[in-house]
Amino acid sequence: MYRLFVIARHTFAEAISQPIYWLMVIFGAIILAVFAALPFFTLGEDTRMYKAVALDVVLLLVLLVTLLATSKSIYEEIEDRTMLTLMSKPVSRLQVLAGKYFGLCASALLAVAILGIVIWIGVHQRVPIDYMIRKNSIYEADIKQLHDFRVMHLAGLYPSLLLSWLQVCVLAAISVAISTRVSFVVNLPAVLLIYLAGNLTRFLGGATTDSGMLAQSIGWIAQTVLPYLAAFDLREWTVYGTVRVPGTAFESAQDGITLGKIWGGAASAALYAVLYIVAALSAGLLLFRSRELGGAEG
Repeated sequence: MYRLFVIARHTFAEAISQPIYWLMVIFGAIILAVFAALPFFTLGEDTRMYKAVALDVVLLLVLLVTLLATSKSIYEEIEDRTMLTLMSKPVSRLQVLAGKYFGLCASALLAVAILGIVIWIGVHQRVPIDYMIRKNSIYEADIKQLHDFRVMHLAGLYPSLLLSWLQVCVLAAISVAISTRVSFVVNLPAVLLIYLAGNLTRFLGGATTDSGMLAQSIGWIAQTVLPYLAAFDLREWTVYGTVRVPGTAFESAQDGITLGKIWGGAASAALYAVLYIVAALSAGLLLFRSRELGGAEG
C-alpha cells in the first residue's frame, strides 16, 4: 500500500507540474469568470444556464488535461525505458498501474475543485442580478430571499461537480488501459470517440426495441462495454430543477427535488463508476502484463 501511495503521489506531482495543466486551469478560470459576467438572455434562467455551460467547460478542460497526463505518465515512460527502472524496484505492475491512475484522478480532482470555486463565485455574484434582488438591502426579506436563492443553486452545484469528476475518472481509466499500448496521438481521439459513444448509449435501448435480434444484441453489447455516461447526468435535478433545501423558501417547492434524491442518484453513479473503473483497469492490467517495457514492441 505504501508503494502504491508513493507512485500515486509522484504521478500527482508530475501531472500538476506540467505547464499545460495550469494553462488549462487558468484558461478555464478565465472562461468561467467571463461567462459569469455575460448575460444569457434566458428571461430569469441565466443562473441555471451559466451553471450548465460552466459544468461543460470544466468537464472538457479537465478531461483533456487528464488525457495528456495519462499518455505522458504511462506510454512515454514505456517508450523511453523509464518504466524499466521503475519495475526494477520491488513493485508489481498492478501497483504501478493503480498508483498512476490514482495520481491522475487526484490531479483531476484538484482541477475540478479550483474551477468549482470559480463557478461558486460566479453563481454567488449572478443570483442578485438575475433575480433582481438588492444585494446591499437592509431589509430582512431581501436578505433572506437572496440567501435562499444562492443556497438553492449552490446545493445543486456540489453533486454536479462530483459527477463531472467521476465521469473524468471513468474516461481516465479507459485512457490508462489504452495508454499501455498506444500513444497520445491514438489515445486522445479514441477516448473522445468513446466519450461521444458513451453519451449516445442512453438512446440505444429505445432505438433497438423494434429491431431484430442481431440489432438488439449489438445494442446490448455496446451498452455493456461502453461507459453509460447518462448515469452521471443529473442536470435535470441539479441544474434545471429546483432543489428543496431545508430551511429555505424552496423547502416545500411543489416540483422540487430533495437533496436526498440528488445525493442518492450521485451515490448510484459513484457505484457504477467504481465498477466500470475496476473493469477498465483490469483490462489495462492484462495489456500491461503482456507489454514489453523496453520501448516499441516488435
